[in-house]
Amino acid sequence: MPDTTSPIRVLLVDDHQVVRRGLRTFLEVQDDIEVVGEAADGAEGIEKTQELLPDVVLMDLKMPGTDGLEALKQLKALGSRARILIVTSFTEHRTMVPALRAGAAGYVYKDVDPEALAGAIRSVHAGHVLLQPELAEALLSDDAPRTPAGRGGTLTEREREVLGHIADGRSNREIARSLHLSEKTVKTHVSNILMKLDLADRTQAALWAVRNAQA
Repeated sequence: MPDTTSPIRVLLVDDHQVVRRGLRTFLEVQDDIEVVGEAADGAEGIEKTQELLPDVVLMDLKMPGTDGLEALKQLKALGSRARILIVTSFTEHRTMVPALRAGAAGYVYKDVDPEALAGAIRSVHAGHVLLQPELAEALLSDDAPRTPAGRGGTLTEREREVLGHIADGRSNREIARSLHLSEKTVKTHVSNILMKLDLADRTQAALWAVRNAQA
C-alpha cells in the first residue's frame, strides 16, 4: 500500500531534455512529490527504475532505441512495482491502447495542466487507473483480447464486490473503507481476482469488469 507519509518518488523518462527539465521544475515545488532521477531513453529508464525504485515513472512512448512501450513491458516482466504513467503527445488509440494493455496505470498529454499532472501522479500512486472514456471504449472493442466471461463464476460474492470497486477506479484503501475491511484483506481479494481471471493487473481487471457488465 502507498506510503502517505513520504513524498511520492518520481522518475522522469523522456528523450527530450527540455521536457524533463520542465517536468522537474514544476514537480520539485510540490511538497508531496520528489523527482529522484531522469532517463533519456527506455533502456536507461529500466535501469534507473531498478536502481532508484521510484513509486511512479513518467514515461514517454516514442524514444530512440528502447521505446516506452518496450520499457513498460520489460519492467512488468521484471516484476517492477512502479506505477507507469504515460506522458505523450500522441492521441491516436492505436498508439495508446498497447501501452494500457501492457499495464500502464494511465496516461496524460504533454500539454497537460501542471496541477492536473500532479493530481494524476497522486492518483496512480494511490492505486487508481486513469482511463479516458474514449480509450476505455477502444480497449473494450471486439478485437481486444478477452478473458472468458465464464471465469467470473469462480469469484466469490465478496470478490465480485471488490471487482466492482476496482472498475470504479478506487484504491485498496477506499475499497477497504467502503466494505469495512482491512487493506490487507482487500489486497488478498485483489490478488485472488487477478489469479482466477488470469489477469495481469488492476487495469485489466477494471476492463474485464466493464466488458462483462456490458455483455
